[in-house]
Amino acid sequence: MVALAPRYPAENHMEPDLERIRLLVDLLGSPHRSYPAIAITGTNGKSSTARIVDSLLQAFGLRVGRFTSPHLESVTERITIDGTPLTAERFAEVYDEIAPYVEMVDSRMPVPMTFFEVLTGMAFAAFADAPVDVAVLEVGLGGLWDATNVAEAATSVVLPVGLDHVPLLGTTVAEVATEKAGIIHPGAFTVLAAQVPDAAEVLLRRVAEVEATVAREGLEFGVVQRLPAVGGQLVTLQGLAGTYDEMFLPLFGEHQAQNAACAVAAVEAFLGGGESRQIDPDGVREGLAAARSPGRLEVVRTSPTVVLDAGHNPHGMAATVRALADSFSFTRLVGVVACLSDKDVRGILEVLEPALTMVVVTTNSSPRALPVDDLFALAVDVFGEDRVQAEDRLDDALDTAVQLAEDEVEYGGAGVLVTGSVVTVGEARLLLTSR
Repeated sequence: MVALAPRYPAENHMEPDLERIRLLVDLLGSPHRSYPAIAITGTNGKSSTARIVDSLLQAFGLRVGRFTSPHLESVTERITIDGTPLTAERFAEVYDEIAPYVEMVDSRMPVPMTFFEVLTGMAFAAFADAPVDVAVLEVGLGGLWDATNVAEAATSVVLPVGLDHVPLLGTTVAEVATEKAGIIHPGAFTVLAAQVPDAAEVLLRRVAEVEATVAREGLEFGVVQRLPAVGGQLVTLQGLAGTYDEMFLPLFGEHQAQNAACAVAAVEAFLGGGESRQIDPDGVREGLAAARSPGRLEVVRTSPTVVLDAGHNPHGMAATVRALADSFSFTRLVGVVACLSDKDVRGILEVLEPALTMVVVTTNSSPRALPVDDLFALAVDVFGEDRVQAEDRLDDALDTAVQLAEDEVEYGGAGVLVTGSVVTVGEARLLLTSR
């Protein structure tokens, strides 16, 4: 298992071709055909929505396999059955089982399988072996050429589309939406979150071309009301065929309420066999209350409050900032920020600036991490030199931020936000929870 990462091209490496994964699943006996699937794409919110869908389906008595990416602390988190990650032993077993077939694919193809493609094949095999009743598949990158798309899910969710992974997916929202529209298959049921016009036009054109059924947030379903509550929020959701009143969702922010609305609509469509039908409100209540999304506005410490959020692009960071204002009462908030060099780092900092009193910039262990000096220069340009400090190590940055947060706050209201990258949040989570 340890050799899995270096054995294959880097995860952010994309080869736009489904032939490798198709050949692998053929050699494995088509495990992805053993169960129906719900596919989820979009620029932000995929992991949270996948987890909510998973929780809802379990509440209705189904055995669920979930495949998400990237992971926070352990690669085994990516493949779960009934909400529980594969053990390290089982993860290694699944890899050993498919490894000979991966070698066969590599011997026949001009380009070897990528890290993500191998993990996708492992998930398909593990789910078939379990067996599961349904697979919830988070698209890794884009949609059309993503390895998960070989499953041709009959139920799909497209969350809000914005700019991210620009070199790979396109330089305009319309180009990115074209890639993500690839998960909408002929005759499928598609749940569309609220979209900017350029994305909506592309996605609805794809729906029409393949004669899919569509449900649109704000028209066929959506959030009727939401009230912040201790540990989350109370939401009333309009589903495809019914209203679900005053459901507790233990996640923060308007964006999570919208994710929950998309998840409920997808589960309604799935359980209804592609038809709009109301599902038992008690099951929805149970499923939403049990939903968790680690690293997404996750509180991991108090006195001062330390919040982890995996926002890594301006679109996602804007949702984070709104949720902080909506659900927390910080009088002094210090940021710990480390980003990857291929992201819109200036855009991230500009969104964060009004929300933070000060920022401590640092780095993470990713080979794509932006060097501290480069991030410091950008942060000074955005925040001003007197509001920025730099630390070479993440653990030192956390300690510095806690001290800065507490310096001028006597009676509570101090907070620390750790953000900028999934890698940063995963490493901070490991440091803070181990303490």
